Amino acid sequence: MNSTQHDISSTENLARRQHGQDVLYRIDGDQGGAVIDSLADINPAMGHHIAAFAFGDVYDRPGLDARSRQLVTLGVLTALGGCEPQLKVHVGAALNVGITREEIAEVMLHAAVYCGFPKALNATFAAREVYTSLDQPQDPTVNAADRR
Repeated sequence: MNSTQHDISSTENLARRQHGQDVLYRIDGDQGGAVIDSLADINPAMGHHIAAFAFGDVYDRPGLDARSRQLVTLGVLTALGGCEPQLKVHVGAALNVGITREEIAEVMLHAAVYCGFPKALNATFAAREVYTSLDQPQDPTVNAADRR
């Protein structure tokens, strides 16, 4: 049962994936592409669906701008807990779309009311790791994708 829907290499799915990767790059720069690339040897279908579905089909829908979508994403990942690696990626994406560190702190504080302080604290500490990485002096000979 290998329908076109499941063939991630079909012409239609390659176009969807490329569109999603374009959206992902606009939102998250090189870091999102690095996540997709990291799946190539173990689960390329997951990488495909993250790009094609999550970013191409959902993130690019009308109705919410990228900034609003990132605020929602930060709140949801904070509330879920245990998603700190993904939260770090999305803290970087939030900064890329113009959300400030102060607004990120407010999202996490607001989420604490609904999901509890332990999850909000873990999210806040994950954000701190991103900020610390970004605040370190950068070696101009190191590729930007390798810094994150």
